[in-house]
Amino acid sequence: MNLKIANEIIEWIKNYAIKHDMKTLVVGVSGGIDSAVVSTLCASTGIETIVLNLPIASKKENTDLSTFHCNWLKDNFSNIRKYCISLDDPYKSFEQTLRLYNFSNTLSNANSKSRLRMMVLYYIAGCTNGIVVGTGNKVEDFGVGFFTKYGDGGVDISPIADLTKTQVRELGKYLRVSEEIINATPTDGLWEDSRSDEEQIGASYEELEWAMKDDVDPQTDREKEVIKIYNSFHEKNKHKMMAIPVFKVKQ
Repeated sequence: MNLKIANEIIEWIKNYAIKHDMKTLVVGVSGGIDSAVVSTLCASTGIETIVLNLPIASKKENTDLSTFHCNWLKDNFSNIRKYCISLDDPYKSFEQTLRLYNFSNTLSNANSKSRLRMMVLYYIAGCTNGIVVGTGNKVEDFGVGFFTKYGDGGVDISPIADLTKTQVRELGKYLRVSEEIINATPTDGLWEDSRSDEEQIGASYEELEWAMKDDVDPQTDREKEVIKIYNSFHEKNKHKMMAIPVFKVKQ
């Protein structure tokens, strides 16, 4: 099954790029399993793939995993270009400028990191006639909406957005992604501390995958709590998953 899915995704990416006359695939590599799988799938297309490690006051363990994976790609695929571009200074300047006008918010600061990375990805895609390839999975993109609007949610195509976290991990094993990356605790890396995705959401990806099923029948107190968590995030973040509301002029 993993072979079939991998080949289908690789062909899908390749066909999209060819159809739209795109010469490069641009991927932000965070050090997590999702971006590792997506970047490997992109590399497998044979199309020039630009992988970017974009630290912004990032934890060393995340930067190290990103660097490790980018180097692994470079060693195993001839169509890889890799760059590590520190965005510490641009982000600090941005944050300090807004503070001068008394605008400061912890969540806005975290989301701004993601949006700054998006700007760099699109800038490089624009310079190389490329497309930005998304790394969000099904739970994040269509379940709880756990991504930054116009940040990591700002992409051209989404190869794994119909795969659960469990399926992504299985695909990672098939693609020979490092066990350290596969088993790493999921984190968005946007905060000064090391809080994980599960700590932020209040449920694991496995629990959220269960909550997304059509036939769930919660029995235990924990299962009922997970359903409540899932529904709360899904409703709160629905605006990220839908088209922008447009006022329609009456004819």
